[in-house]
Amino acid sequence: MMIKPAGAACNLDCTYCFYLHKEQMFDQPRQPRMSDAVLEQHIRQYIEVQEGEQVVFSWQGGEPTLMGLDFFRRVVELQGRYKKPFQRVENDLQTNGTLLDDEWAAFLKQHGFLVGLSLDGPRALHDIYRINKGGAPTFDKVLGAARLLKKHGVAFNALCVVNRQNAKRPLDVYRFLARELGTYRVQFTPCVEPREYKTIAPLRWDPATLPTVGSPGARPGTPESIVTDWSVDPDDWGEFLCRVWDEWLRRDYGKIHVNLFETAVAQSMGLPAQTCTQAEICGKGLALEHNGEVYSCDHFVYPEYRLGNVATHHEGNMVLSERQADFGFAKRDTLPKYCRDCEYLKLCWGECPKNRIVLTPDGEAGLNYLCPGWKRFYSHIQKDMPEILRRVRGSGQ
Repeated sequence: MMIKPAGAACNLDCTYCFYLHKEQMFDQPRQPRMSDAVLEQHIRQYIEVQEGEQVVFSWQGGEPTLMGLDFFRRVVELQGRYKKPFQRVENDLQTNGTLLDDEWAAFLKQHGFLVGLSLDGPRALHDIYRINKGGAPTFDKVLGAARLLKKHGVAFNALCVVNRQNAKRPLDVYRFLARELGTYRVQFTPCVEPREYKTIAPLRWDPATLPTVGSPGARPGTPESIVTDWSVDPDDWGEFLCRVWDEWLRRDYGKIHVNLFETAVAQSMGLPAQTCTQAEICGKGLALEHNGEVYSCDHFVYPEYRLGNVATHHEGNMVLSERQADFGFAKRDTLPKYCRDCEYLKLCWGECPKNRIVLTPDGEAGLNYLCPGWKRFYSHIQKDMPEILRRVRGSGQ
């Protein structure tokens, strides 16, 4: 469950943010806040349905640090009250980092929070889209947050949104994150947003309006493009992954954890995907809004995908509902023949359903916008997989 305690509120105004418009979509207050009642209901219900020893809470945004430290002190208190004797509660916090200070860092260290820090590469690339409400750059503050977290010994990873601009400089981006930032965990997320993402929910597109893969409409920057100008080009996405893979394999294999590379290796071994986007089915990453509303996925916070409210429906019932199960299995069951016949199907599974906005070469709907890039990447890494798998199996990892 991705928890949005401050709703879509954020102190930044990143050009490519897919969440800021939720304030208008749902007529949210300008500064929404999760109430103590909703917070307690969520923590109690979430823990009640967890049967394993590890219980992970994921705090997202907007910007969750807008809630202030007292809110998260209450979080820790409630988690301690409701956890079962055999359970270990963990927290992760995705943040832009600009509001962190020594008090925040000390708290995060004390309670073992894993921090995800949003950073799109070196200054010139980060500041293209990641700006504050006044249009000013944010790189210095985010880099300061990274130094602060390191000073306090807080574990953090870098979340990099690969967009139309930084995708063209893959090694500059990766080398900055891996060498200069000081983290050994890097997450790459491709930026793909249809032009009408503010008004049309994912998978609700009229197939007659979708472009064919490889056509000008299936690339950014053209008059007929289906995506925003800041969305990554599919070919650039493939090249980005290939170039970074080569650098990672040559210098950082076993040292730097890159989310998409680790899951490609795992899946090549016949193991389950480590990311929801590459998994066969989805539906296990729901979103909880500040007001208790629950949606099928973080990227599907639209009225069409509302499951209920924690005030009237138990989270366990919503997660295991037939409606949510249908949502999850649809990822696999609605793939076009072009995907089902693809040699890389079990590495990709059509990636995220929200990105299935183009037609296959023979006109079938449901193909992923990034398909050409994914194919290029998966083809590229095949030459390296036998040696990697031999090393992994030999090490017993």
